[in-house]
Amino acid sequence: MMPSLSAFSADPTTVSPPTDLPRLPRRRRDSSKRDYGRVVVIGGSAGMAGAPALAAMAALRSGAGLVEMLVPEPVATIAAGFDPCVMTRGLPARDDGTFASDALGEITARLRSADAVAVGPGLGRSDAVQQIVSTLWAELPQPAVFDADALWAVAQLDDAHRGRHAGPRLLTPHAGEMLRLLGIDPSAAADAVDRAALEDAAADMARRIDAVIVLKGPATLVVDRTRRASNETGNPGMATGGTGDVLTGVVAALLGQRLDPFEAARLAAWIHGRAGDVAAHAIGEVSLTARDVIDGLPAAFRAVTGDR
Repeated sequence: MMPSLSAFSADPTTVSPPTDLPRLPRRRRDSSKRDYGRVVVIGGSAGMAGAPALAAMAALRSGAGLVEMLVPEPVATIAAGFDPCVMTRGLPARDDGTFASDALGEITARLRSADAVAVGPGLGRSDAVQQIVSTLWAELPQPAVFDADALWAVAQLDDAHRGRHAGPRLLTPHAGEMLRLLGIDPSAAADAVDRAALEDAAADMARRIDAVIVLKGPATLVVDRTRRASNETGNPGMATGGTGDVLTGVVAALLGQRLDPFEAARLAAWIHGRAGDVAAHAIGEVSLTARDVIDGLPAAFRAVTGDR
């Protein structure tokens, strides 16, 4: 029998949040959904409709007031079916089910009212995707988190281009994606990754391009130009498809609620890991999925807000 949602409500650990962990302010009684940010998730492709949906659902569970997905038209119906609370819009697509180049104009128009943007979950790889991602990287004035296939596109840019952007930028690579950002073939270096050296390289890149980098993995590292923090939550059960998309949604929601980018990334890493710990406590590490991490988000937020 699967656990009920109530199984996810208890704090599974005795570890309290760090005293210096960033916090969201308490909500005012007279607030509305527009006070908590409009998050737009850009992603999806044929066979990958679930990736942007996971990010969007995680953003909702992380306090975003409004969440919209922009996906290629062929997958719009599938993506919309995951959660009725998420708005979905299908945009022009290529024959392979990825965004067409002429989707860029509509993407830009839809982003004018966004408070935070997430780019990359399930996006696919093509020349059109490269054009869309590089344009958004350079021109978006809003804080934006780039993940998954968007990181592939950012890796095609040199540091001079990466350092020119109109708004705050956050990257959430795993070790292989970080290697690609460094110009190293992940498949050739997978067996020889020195975690400490990779963290130093991430910190150096964050300084050079003026961005926040969340280097995922055991003790996820969060760095910007001057600050550096390691995360303590999470477990091996989270090594499963889609959990990175969930983190992207959490980060975007916190950005939309106007947290400083470094603080949003740090709080998101802690919340994401704690949600995974909540899920593992309820069902075990082996059976854990990204949907279980989303189900664990309420308990994780309660640990830092004190909500009952």
